[in-house]
Amino acid sequence: MMTPRYLVSFDSRRALHRFTDVLVIGGGVAGLRAANAVGSHLSVLVVTKDQLRESNSNYAQGGIAGVLDPEDHFDHHIRDTLIAGGNLCDREIVDMVIRDGPRRIDELVRWGTQFDQDDGELELGREGGHSYERIVHARGDATGAEIMRAIIQKTRDLPNVEIWENAFTVDLLTHEGRCRGAIIVEAGRPLMVWAKETILCTGGAGQVYRESTNPSVATGDGLAMAYRAGVQLRDMEFVQFHPTVLYIAGSSRSLITEALRGEGAHLIDVSGHRFMPEYDSRAELAPRDIVSQSIIRQMEKSKHHCVYLDLSHLDADHVASRFPGIAEACKQFGLDITCDRIPVRPGAHYNIGGVTVDRQGRTNVPGLWAAGEASSSGLHGANRLASNSLLEGLVYGVHAGEAASRAASEETFKLQALQIRQPKSEQSQSFDIDDVRVSLKSLMGRLVGVVRDEAGLREAADSIQSFAAYAMKTQFDSLPGWELQNLLTTASCMVDAALVRTESRGVHFRSDYPQPDDHNWRRHLAIQIDVNAGHPMPMELREPTDVLPVAATDQS
Repeated sequence: MMTPRYLVSFDSRRALHRFTDVLVIGGGVAGLRAANAVGSHLSVLVVTKDQLRESNSNYAQGGIAGVLDPEDHFDHHIRDTLIAGGNLCDREIVDMVIRDGPRRIDELVRWGTQFDQDDGELELGREGGHSYERIVHARGDATGAEIMRAIIQKTRDLPNVEIWENAFTVDLLTHEGRCRGAIIVEAGRPLMVWAKETILCTGGAGQVYRESTNPSVATGDGLAMAYRAGVQLRDMEFVQFHPTVLYIAGSSRSLITEALRGEGAHLIDVSGHRFMPEYDSRAELAPRDIVSQSIIRQMEKSKHHCVYLDLSHLDADHVASRFPGIAEACKQFGLDITCDRIPVRPGAHYNIGGVTVDRQGRTNVPGLWAAGEASSSGLHGANRLASNSLLEGLVYGVHAGEAASRAASEETFKLQALQIRQPKSEQSQSFDIDDVRVSLKSLMGRLVGVVRDEAGLREAADSIQSFAAYAMKTQFDSLPGWELQNLLTTASCMVDAALVRTESRGVHFRSDYPQPDDHNWRRHLAIQIDVNAGHPMPMELREPTDVLPVAATDQS
């Protein structure tokens, strides 16, 4: 797919300019934690596409995983993460993030986060793939919202941090191979924001799919703008589908937290049969990739459009108090979660792939850092362990913020408006943006979902190429057009990577290659564009830092 370097035309000699020491793109947990980690002597600008609360972080229900129980140990959490990761995690990154977890959770408590407690101690839950109770949560199933409340207040109190809400970042600015800031549309005005260091924390791309738990803002903007700037992306074939998404005609595709299964909920098919023990010895507590694939198989067997979560055998009062948000969401559709079956099916939930970063959050382009779901650190491998995402956002937010702060403090160059321009291109014939977007989301769900094969992936690639032939050469002047271009770019990277990886691993299940192939494919798959030509470079294979195989688990 031919990719333009910039989506809009501009000339720095006639543009409006803004200067800051550190630019943070994205206002979720990772972005705000990064802003807090920058030294107080530096100016920080946080730019977010919507309101600060409109992020994947805010909608996280389950919680944060951390070793807080005296009977639990770091080695247990590390091993659970490695096992869930399909033998593709970077061990040193897993070790670093998990050992830093308790400190980050304690920090949130000191910042005013009100986690649920039991007799004065943090109440710990358990979710799929975890061998111990180690999930801290807030207000039952509203952990993300509570964390965001506290961290937003903490950030707003910082005198060196300015926050722009409802500001859309169109592209990263680069000059002589270095990131220099970004082109941002704020209050309807395009601005060239120049920064010594830039931190990308834009979240995921769930809106590539029709069935998704992600909010409407998750259109892969950060991934696409990084790709256009020559930043390396990695593991784009790995998209985690949450096994249990509320499936009711007319409703939003609300996430039904994994914590329900941690509390003992059963998955049953349309006939009432509990099927998970037939697919894995851990039953409903198996990792998400296994549960999602099992649900798809059971739907095919039963020839029914969904399966169901059953909590009727659990204590009704405990269920109602533990999951008030889910109870209220289901009540709107006449469902009582204490006794009624909840219709669910898998939906796109989390992008495991993203911008390749090292342990400090550094990308391959000088001056650019990344943290959170927009990045690929090696923590998640081929499948994210439940509740490790908020943990990663906090830990990497600190690392990227501190590293960018040090770099900005050491920079000798002065902030200045460099001569950069993108000419105006010839406009193609107008077309229906919404129609193309709907078509893209539908084909991704149908052909690049939980189960994939070569024929479907090639059909998807051809369709995306057809859409891109006219959509990518148009210079739009509003958010819907830019979002469509970002969705097409992100989807193309996902499909290309999924075609190349001819095996099944973690969340990437190829029905034509159903087994993992450690000899050929225990590798990270990197994709990058030649910024001069606008074409993808050949995909690169990279060894994980830990090349010793992790013991296989029972997946019968």
